[in-house]
Amino acid sequence: MDRQLKVAIAAGGTAGHINPALALAEELSARGHKVEFFGQSTRLEATLVPQAGFPLRPIKVAGFDRSQLWTLPTAVALILVAERTVGKIFKREGVPDVAVGFGAYVELPLVRWCARHGVPYVLHEQNSVPGLANKISVRKSSALCLSVPAAAKAFEGRTGAQTRVVTTGNPVRRSVVDARREDGRQLLGISDDETLLLVFGGSLGARHLNQGVTALKDKILSREGVRVVHSTGKDEYDSVVSALALSDEEATRWQVRPYIDDMGHALAAADLVLSRAGASSVAEIAAKAVPSILVPYPFATADHQTTNAHLLVDEGAAELLPDNQIDTPAFEETLLGLLDDAARRDAMRTAAQGLGQDRAAAALADAVEAAARP
Repeated sequence: MDRQLKVAIAAGGTAGHINPALALAEELSARGHKVEFFGQSTRLEATLVPQAGFPLRPIKVAGFDRSQLWTLPTAVALILVAERTVGKIFKREGVPDVAVGFGAYVELPLVRWCARHGVPYVLHEQNSVPGLANKISVRKSSALCLSVPAAAKAFEGRTGAQTRVVTTGNPVRRSVVDARREDGRQLLGISDDETLLLVFGGSLGARHLNQGVTALKDKILSREGVRVVHSTGKDEYDSVVSALALSDEEATRWQVRPYIDDMGHALAAADLVLSRAGASSVAEIAAKAVPSILVPYPFATADHQTTNAHLLVDEGAAELLPDNQIDTPAFEETLLGLLDDAARRDAMRTAAQGLGQDRAAAALADAVEAAARP
């Protein structure tokens, strides 16, 4: 695009909403556009957005719990106040050419203002089971961008005549996409001829997953050249360290961490991933084309992590293992079988590369540019 755009983005609450938004912002900024964020000063975006070098315009919202109807008046009142705040900011600093909402209630003040003032906006849905905010906002949107095609069904009958529906994938930040295997291995102290198993369960960890892999410690470490990097989640760290009871020699091969700061290099270094199937985790695994075993969180809304996992599973890039099989022979057979079968892992990696998930941020940026005011 020849001209510079001013783009307003609303994203917040969780890393699953914020990181894809930051991935888009990085891509738009690299194309010469000006990006600003709207979010809450008390939530995670207040840390992540400024760290990434983008301005955050603070607004305040509250979610509506459909099981507690008395929360609705407060939620509506805060959205209306925040919408006026958005308008005041635009009056002072200039109206954007296009806006982008990433779901969650924090997008509503921005997209409502845009709808009322003729500013086009794009929605991005990270999850296979969409939330209420995007369902509310989609009718007047210029484009609805999906991470997975399965999410389209939830929007049937809700889109406007002008809404273009496109599957872009879930954007992944450049720090992940650009991470190199050799750099990741050097940072983790792992040689080229070793096999790295990366275990993580999301930012909060996954107790059952931790227990399952811990129970296989002796069998995993009996395999020559296998190394493990195990992110337990902050609350699970002490219990996992205690259960593993690693000797000094074993600790040189099994790194236990409460969380992983640099997931890009960890994924780039990995030969096999064992993980939950949150939308961002699946997107990052796919972007780095790492063979994986995905164990969906069984209590996720509408079992959406299973749907997320099928993005990779259906292409032959991952194995799906239900959580209730962690304590059965199937878990051991699947994990150890893949650790022992480099040729099969290579085939899975090739299948993941065919998904093009590393190009999701560019595809979403294209949709944003296309929607901008002429």
